[in-house]
Amino acid sequence: MTSFFTDLAQQYVDGEWRPGKGAWDIIDFNPYSGEKLASITVATADEVDQAYRAAERTQPDWADTNPYARRAVLEKALRVVEEREDEIGEAIVAELGGTRLKAGFELHLAKEFLREAAQLTLRSTGQILPSPTEGKENRVYRLPVGVVGVISPFNFPFLLSLKSVAPALALGNAVVLKPHQNTPICGGTLIAKVFEEAGLPAGLLNVVVTDIAEIGDSLLEHPVPQVISFTGSDRIGRHVARVCAAQLKRAVLELGGNSALIVLDDADVDYAVDAAVFSRYIHQGQVCMAANRILVDRAVEQEFTEKFVAKVASLRVGDPADPATHIGPLISSSQADAVSKLVDETVAAGATALLHGRAEGNVVSPSVLTGLAADAPVLQQEIFGPVALLVPFDGEDEAVRIANDTPYGLSGAVHTGNIERGVRVGQRIRTGMIHINDGTVHDEPIVPFGGEKNSGLGRLNGESMLEAFTTQKWISVQHGRSQFPF
Repeated sequence: MTSFFTDLAQQYVDGEWRPGKGAWDIIDFNPYSGEKLASITVATADEVDQAYRAAERTQPDWADTNPYARRAVLEKALRVVEEREDEIGEAIVAELGGTRLKAGFELHLAKEFLREAAQLTLRSTGQILPSPTEGKENRVYRLPVGVVGVISPFNFPFLLSLKSVAPALALGNAVVLKPHQNTPICGGTLIAKVFEEAGLPAGLLNVVVTDIAEIGDSLLEHPVPQVISFTGSDRIGRHVARVCAAQLKRAVLELGGNSALIVLDDADVDYAVDAAVFSRYIHQGQVCMAANRILVDRAVEQEFTEKFVAKVASLRVGDPADPATHIGPLISSSQADAVSKLVDETVAAGATALLHGRAEGNVVSPSVLTGLAADAPVLQQEIFGPVALLVPFDGEDEAVRIANDTPYGLSGAVHTGNIERGVRVGQRIRTGMIHINDGTVHDEPIVPFGGEKNSGLGRLNGESMLEAFTTQKWISVQHGRSQFPF
């Protein structure tokens, strides 16, 4: 596995693999074992410029390429992923501490999104619209935006990089991708290798492994990209939005969440427990859609709590390479320390720890907290770790009020024996996505994905990709003669 990482530990600019020219290296570590996987010299602002200029130069020919030919490249990329699936899965386990279950989940979705991106090449269609002016024909063309900058996160790096890169390329754009520093291979250069093997022409996809400490805002401020697609925290997302607004660029922002999973008094408790445990602890809770807050009607609170705590206590914690492991390491020691500190502070402030997780290296065992004050700060924030907050409520109205009492609005779930009741409750919650009798962690290629409030701007997936990565142009044709007033 070491050679896999070292072979990909370079920048990929204008179709060339080359070392960065920065003054320092990003060290890629296995978060469970601490093993050094690779060392990558960072790209400079000048190299970011080279990447964008290569994209700008090659994009027009790609936009003019027959969409069926573009589709063939996307289909070949899917075959490359399928052929190298075991190797990519091992890389996900090693670089980001994903369990084997999580690696399989990520790869399954990545393949589905590649299939959808291949079909997207044929859906960028135009319109002919009527005109009140006699003899005029209105043609509306849908065109690529040109060059897209993509900034991806560490938690699902392979999927979430592909999720923007593949449709942007499918629709005739060129891309510059900057992966997260903790996952430069799975989120960055591995994507470049897949498309290189798929026959994507050089220059259309460039990957720069770097850090804001080296390049500042040059990735955002550069004049070439017309769209920046960012997935990450709302704190950084706000900065991206400000910079893009100043440059009059389009920003597509998929940000954090503080999702509520609501268990109503008529829910199937055993099933709700299963959904809640998965929704909170998948990938150690490092998921923007994770159920941070689990709201339970007092009528079923005792039964739910007992069964929930018992199931969480049974989760196996440890080496993500072990197929039996449910909870592996957090991405870094700083993240593990922050989660442990948050639990300790919340308990010190009066919460009750039904389970109190402890850190061993970067592995943090699960916590379950209850008895939280209504104004507890922890209820307002995204927790990127294996910590569940149990909050009781009396009736639907209080459940909705508590669910909406957050600056975020990404995902959520409602469990009930009456589906239409669940839909009615879901409609009252201000969130981009909500799931009835299911978990909070879902993503599908053709449904609009995105959040409200601090959880982002815009939508991805399906037809939303057209809005994200294309623009419209009106060309009118006057077949007769217009009459002008002077």
